[in-house]
Amino acid sequence: MVKLLITRYLKRRHLLAKSALKQRYLVIDLELTGLDAKQHEIVSVAWVLIDNQCIKNSQSQHIVNKDVKSLEQSPVFHGISTESVAQGQSLQSILISLSAHFSDCILVFHNAMLDWGFLKIALKNANITTRPKLILDTLHIEKKRLLNQSTEIKQDDLTLSACRTRYELPSYHCHHALTDAQATAELLLAQCHQISRGKELKVAELLT
Repeated sequence: MVKLLITRYLKRRHLLAKSALKQRYLVIDLELTGLDAKQHEIVSVAWVLIDNQCIKNSQSQHIVNKDVKSLEQSPVFHGISTESVAQGQSLQSILISLSAHFSDCILVFHNAMLDWGFLKIALKNANITTRPKLILDTLHIEKKRLLNQSTEIKQDDLTLSACRTRYELPSYHCHHALTDAQATAELLLAQCHQISRGKELKVAELLT
Protein backbone atom coordinates (compact mmCIF):
# COMPACT_ATOMS: atom_id res chain seq x y z
CA MET A 1 0.00 0.00 0.00
CA VAL A 2 2.80 2.41 0.92
CA LYS A 3 4.63 1.56 -2.30
CA LEU A 4 1.47 2.28 -4.30
CA LEU A 5 1.02 5.67 -2.60
CA ILE A 6 4.65 6.58 -3.27
CA THR A 7 4.28 5.59 -6.93
CA ARG A 8 1.14 7.74 -7.28
CA TYR A 9 2.87 10.66 -5.58
CA LEU A 10 5.88 10.47 -7.90
CA LYS A 11 3.70 10.19 -11.01
CA ARG A 12 1.65 13.20 -9.91
CA ARG A 13 4.77 15.26 -9.16
CA HIS A 14 6.24 14.34 -12.54
CA LEU A 15 3.00 15.36 -14.30
CA LEU A 16 2.77 18.69 -12.45
CA ALA A 17 6.25 19.60 -13.70
CA LYS A 18 5.30 19.07 -17.35
CA SER A 19 4.26 21.73 -19.87
CA ALA A 20 0.52 22.39 -19.58
CA LEU A 21 0.21 23.23 -23.28
CA LYS A 22 1.51 19.83 -24.38
CA GLN A 23 -0.90 17.65 -22.41
CA ARG A 24 -3.96 15.64 -23.37
CA TYR A 25 -7.12 16.84 -21.65
CA LEU A 26 -10.57 15.30 -21.49
CA VAL A 27 -13.12 18.07 -20.91
CA ILE A 28 -16.31 16.67 -19.40
CA ASP A 29 -19.79 18.07 -18.83
CA LEU A 30 -22.90 16.41 -17.43
CA GLU A 31 -26.60 17.09 -17.76
CA LEU A 32 -28.27 16.39 -14.42
CA THR A 33 -31.78 16.20 -12.99
CA GLY A 34 -30.66 18.26 -9.98
CA LEU A 35 -27.70 19.32 -7.87
CA ASP A 36 -27.70 16.62 -5.18
CA ALA A 37 -25.50 13.67 -6.22
CA LYS A 38 -27.15 11.43 -3.61
CA GLN A 39 -30.68 11.77 -4.97
CA HIS A 40 -30.54 13.22 -8.49
CA GLU A 41 -29.43 11.52 -11.71
CA ILE A 42 -27.05 11.91 -14.62
CA VAL A 43 -29.11 12.53 -17.77
CA SER A 44 -26.23 12.60 -20.23
CA VAL A 45 -22.45 12.80 -20.40
CA ALA A 46 -20.36 14.69 -22.97
CA TRP A 47 -16.63 14.93 -23.42
CA VAL A 48 -14.22 16.78 -25.68
CA LEU A 49 -10.57 15.85 -26.20
CA ILE A 50 -7.76 18.42 -26.30
CA ASP A 51 -4.40 17.17 -27.55
CA ASN A 52 -1.39 19.50 -27.73
CA GLN A 53 -3.65 22.61 -27.74
CA CYS A 54 -5.91 21.19 -30.47
CA ILE A 55 -9.58 20.47 -29.79
CA LYS A 56 -10.41 17.16 -31.49
CA ASN A 57 -14.05 17.70 -32.45
CA SER A 58 -14.17 14.41 -34.38
CA GLN A 59 -13.58 12.54 -31.11
CA SER A 60 -16.21 14.38 -29.09
CA GLN A 61 -19.01 12.35 -27.52
CA HIS A 62 -22.46 13.12 -26.13
CA ILE A 63 -24.33 10.10 -24.81
CA VAL A 64 -27.75 10.03 -23.13
CA ASN A 65 -28.25 7.75 -20.13
CA LYS A 66 -31.10 5.39 -21.00
CA ASP A 67 -31.31 4.30 -17.33
CA VAL A 68 -32.46 7.70 -16.07
CA LYS A 69 -35.65 7.25 -14.08
CA SER A 70 -37.03 10.80 -14.15
CA LEU A 71 -36.10 13.60 -16.51
CA GLU A 72 -37.31 16.30 -14.10
CA GLN A 73 -36.75 19.61 -15.95
CA SER A 74 -34.33 18.17 -18.51
CA PRO A 75 -36.73 18.54 -21.47
CA VAL A 76 -36.96 22.25 -20.65
CA PHE A 77 -33.32 23.00 -19.81
CA HIS A 78 -31.43 20.44 -21.90
CA GLY A 79 -33.83 19.50 -24.68
CA ILE A 80 -33.58 15.83 -23.67
CA SER A 81 -36.79 13.96 -24.50
CA THR A 82 -38.05 10.51 -23.59
CA GLU A 83 -37.27 9.51 -27.20
CA SER A 84 -33.64 10.57 -26.72
CA VAL A 85 -33.46 8.50 -23.54
CA ALA A 86 -34.83 5.43 -25.29
CA GLN A 87 -32.07 5.70 -27.89
CA GLY A 88 -29.34 6.21 -25.29
CA GLN A 89 -26.89 3.82 -23.62
CA SER A 90 -26.73 2.35 -20.15
CA LEU A 91 -24.86 4.46 -17.61
CA GLN A 92 -22.49 1.53 -17.09
CA SER A 93 -21.60 1.56 -20.78
CA ILE A 94 -21.12 5.34 -20.79
CA LEU A 95 -18.83 5.19 -17.77
CA ILE A 96 -16.73 2.40 -19.29
CA SER A 97 -16.19 4.51 -22.43
CA LEU A 98 -15.42 7.61 -20.37
CA SER A 99 -13.03 5.96 -17.92
CA ALA A 100 -11.02 4.44 -20.79
CA HIS A 101 -9.50 7.93 -21.19
CA PHE A 102 -8.53 8.37 -17.53
CA SER A 103 -5.05 6.88 -17.87
CA ASP A 104 -3.84 9.19 -20.63
CA CYS A 105 -5.79 12.42 -20.11
CA ILE A 106 -6.08 15.11 -17.47
CA LEU A 107 -9.77 15.57 -16.67
CA VAL A 108 -11.24 19.07 -16.90
CA PHE A 109 -14.56 20.40 -15.61
CA HIS A 110 -16.16 23.78 -15.07
CA ASN A 111 -17.27 23.30 -11.47
CA ALA A 112 -15.61 19.95 -10.79
CA MET A 113 -17.16 19.72 -7.34
CA LEU A 114 -20.58 19.21 -8.95
CA ASP A 115 -19.85 17.02 -11.96
CA TRP A 116 -17.03 14.95 -10.48
CA GLY A 117 -19.16 14.47 -7.36
CA PHE A 118 -21.82 12.78 -9.50
CA LEU A 119 -19.27 10.77 -11.48
CA LYS A 120 -17.47 9.48 -8.38
CA ILE A 121 -20.69 8.01 -7.04
CA ALA A 122 -21.67 6.60 -10.45
CA LEU A 123 -18.23 5.03 -10.98
CA LYS A 124 -18.31 3.48 -7.52
CA ASN A 125 -21.79 2.05 -8.13
CA ALA A 126 -20.59 0.64 -11.45
CA ASN A 127 -17.56 -0.98 -9.75
CA ILE A 128 -15.17 0.98 -11.98
CA THR A 129 -12.00 1.66 -10.01
CA THR A 130 -9.93 3.46 -12.68
CA ARG A 131 -8.58 6.70 -11.22
CA PRO A 132 -7.98 9.92 -13.19
CA LYS A 133 -4.37 11.04 -13.00
CA LEU A 134 -5.36 14.67 -12.37
CA ILE A 135 -8.48 16.87 -12.32
CA LEU A 136 -8.52 20.56 -13.28
CA ASP A 137 -11.38 23.01 -12.83
CA THR A 138 -11.67 26.04 -15.12
CA LEU A 139 -13.89 27.72 -12.52
CA HIS A 140 -11.12 27.55 -9.91
CA ILE A 141 -8.44 28.49 -12.43
CA GLU A 142 -10.41 31.66 -13.17
CA LYS A 143 -11.07 32.36 -9.50
CA LYS A 144 -7.35 32.09 -8.71
CA ARG A 145 -6.47 34.35 -11.64
CA LEU A 146 -8.94 37.04 -10.56
CA LEU A 147 -7.82 36.89 -6.92
CA ASN A 148 -4.19 37.26 -8.01
CA GLN A 149 -5.25 40.45 -9.78
CA SER A 150 -7.05 41.62 -6.62
CA THR A 151 -10.29 41.64 -8.61
CA GLU A 152 -13.51 41.65 -6.60
CA ILE A 153 -15.50 38.53 -7.46
CA LYS A 154 -19.23 39.11 -7.57
CA GLN A 155 -22.08 36.64 -7.78
CA ASP A 156 -22.21 34.91 -11.18
CA ASP A 157 -18.70 36.15 -12.11
CA LEU A 158 -17.49 32.56 -12.32
CA THR A 159 -20.22 31.05 -14.51
CA LEU A 160 -18.99 29.48 -17.72
CA SER A 161 -20.54 32.27 -19.76
CA ALA A 162 -19.06 35.05 -17.61
CA CYS A 163 -15.60 33.47 -17.71
CA ARG A 164 -15.70 33.14 -21.49
CA THR A 165 -16.75 36.78 -21.86
CA ARG A 166 -13.50 37.94 -20.21
CA TYR A 167 -11.53 36.25 -22.97
CA GLU A 168 -13.84 37.60 -25.69
CA LEU A 169 -14.94 34.08 -26.58
CA PRO A 170 -18.26 33.81 -28.44
CA SER A 171 -21.51 33.11 -26.62
CA TYR A 172 -22.88 29.58 -26.85
CA HIS A 173 -26.33 28.27 -26.08
CA CYS A 174 -25.81 26.71 -22.67
CA HIS A 175 -27.52 23.82 -20.87
CA HIS A 176 -26.38 21.23 -23.39
CA ALA A 177 -23.55 18.98 -22.25
CA LEU A 178 -21.63 18.82 -25.53
CA THR A 179 -21.86 22.58 -26.11
CA ASP A 180 -20.73 23.26 -22.55
CA ALA A 181 -17.85 20.79 -22.83
CA GLN A 182 -16.73 22.50 -26.03
CA ALA A 183 -17.07 25.91 -24.37
CA THR A 184 -15.04 24.74 -21.37
CA ALA A 185 -12.33 23.34 -23.64
CA GLU A 186 -12.00 26.70 -25.39
CA LEU A 187 -11.96 28.48 -22.02
CA LEU A 188 -9.15 26.26 -20.72
CA LEU A 189 -6.96 27.03 -23.75
CA ALA A 190 -7.68 30.76 -23.40
CA GLN A 191 -6.79 30.63 -19.69
CA CYS A 192 -3.54 28.78 -20.38
CA HIS A 193 -2.41 31.36 -22.92
CA GLN A 194 -3.46 34.27 -20.69
CA ILE A 195 -1.59 32.88 -17.68
CA SER A 196 1.52 31.83 -19.61
CA ARG A 197 1.85 35.05 -21.68
CA GLY A 198 4.18 33.31 -24.07
CA LYS A 199 6.27 31.65 -21.37
CA GLU A 200 6.32 27.99 -20.42
CA LEU A 201 3.35 27.03 -18.27
CA LYS A 202 3.61 24.07 -15.90
CA VAL A 203 0.59 21.92 -15.13
CA ALA A 204 1.08 22.76 -11.44
CA GLU A 205 0.28 26.41 -12.16
CA LEU A 206 -3.28 25.46 -13.15
CA LEU A 207 -4.06 23.92 -9.78
CA THR A 208 -5.51 26.00 -6.95
